[in-house]
Amino acid sequence: MVMKGATVLIMMTKGSGEISPDTVVAGIPLLRRMVMVASRAGCHEILVVDTGWPGLTRLLTGTRAVLLPPEKLTDLPVRCTQTGHPHSSRILVLASDLLLRPSLLTHLTEMPLRAETMHVPASGIAAVETADPKVLLSMIGRADDDLSVFSGLERTYQRVGALIDGAGWVRVSNRADLRSAERWLLRGLVKDTEGFMSRHFERKISLAVTRCLVRTDITPNQMTAVSVAIGLLGALFFLSSIPAYQLTGALLFLLHSILDGCDGEIARLKYLESRLGGILDFWGDNVVHSVVFVCIGLGWQMAIKAPAPLVLAVSAVIGTLLSAGLVYRQTMRNKVSEGPLFTSVTNSEAPSRLITLADALAKRDFIYLVVILSALGKAHWFLVLAAFGAPLFFFILLWTSRRERVKA
Repeated sequence: MVMKGATVLIMMTKGSGEISPDTVVAGIPLLRRMVMVASRAGCHEILVVDTGWPGLTRLLTGTRAVLLPPEKLTDLPVRCTQTGHPHSSRILVLASDLLLRPSLLTHLTEMPLRAETMHVPASGIAAVETADPKVLLSMIGRADDDLSVFSGLERTYQRVGALIDGAGWVRVSNRADLRSAERWLLRGLVKDTEGFMSRHFERKISLAVTRCLVRTDITPNQMTAVSVAIGLLGALFFLSSIPAYQLTGALLFLLHSILDGCDGEIARLKYLESRLGGILDFWGDNVVHSVVFVCIGLGWQMAIKAPAPLVLAVSAVIGTLLSAGLVYRQTMRNKVSEGPLFTSVTNSEAPSRLITLADALAKRDFIYLVVILSALGKAHWFLVLAAFGAPLFFFILLWTSRRERVKA
């Protein structure tokens, strides 16, 4: 049977003795993190060579990895994979002291290779294309350590391609490498779609908080609840027209926005993403925004004794919830892929300029305007903007949705 993906074979590394398979990196033992990365990359078989290290079975519980002693490797039927050669297999051989991006493993799985050749992007990583996997497995079974395995690969298979930089991988050989490995993992959480202030200010804070939280038992959903509670608390301060109170509310609103990034960061670092978590995060944000609009409207209405602020608040809330409902129905309701549930206001692979603009407007950089206006005691100015902007944003989404359906 021809299958997609590749077989991943993880070799235990002797190293300096400071790092072991159960060394925790950003909340997860090193070996387990490697297995989860391979699973996320779509590798259909993940084999871990059992060199007798105690506790390997416990580390791999609940994963797709299979623990095999070296002498049993040749008994394993490695199936052919869809790599351009219908009668050959792609096997990725990895040293256990490495952390890799899923994108690198996906690239090594899908890149074209001739039979009986290999690509070695870095020391301790090899992608082998072979028509006779048992030769490779037998060589690994006889090897004394990971170094002799990679030396054997060099003698057996023709090497193609060049070394690459460390953008897609990092080595964890000793205790000094742990901090840099954690920083590398955290940098990988920053999305290309981040707003300017989110990327250069909010993420720096949220990642520092996340780095501490991954060492605890706090779950992503618990972090979502904390973030939402802070946002709702901040909304109450907008019931006052006093600048100091409004600024306090705006700063709590900003803190909500910063901590709101932590739930997704924890989920991705510890492979705890869930559909429920994505839904709670998405709707929690929109509930907080709606309550902020309501509280600003109520505070303004009590100050001027007129109904207009409540009309503006209702307009902002309706526009916000209609936009959220449309985005959820179009991009999130039927989404089954791994990763963040909400990534864009559209599923289009080639978004128009209008959709790009809508994505930019969906970013939360507007919160800084709330802070500035609140410091001046003018938070109601933001409500006026939202009362007109939120419904307009909904109609932009509705129009672009219909255009996409017509094109399809």
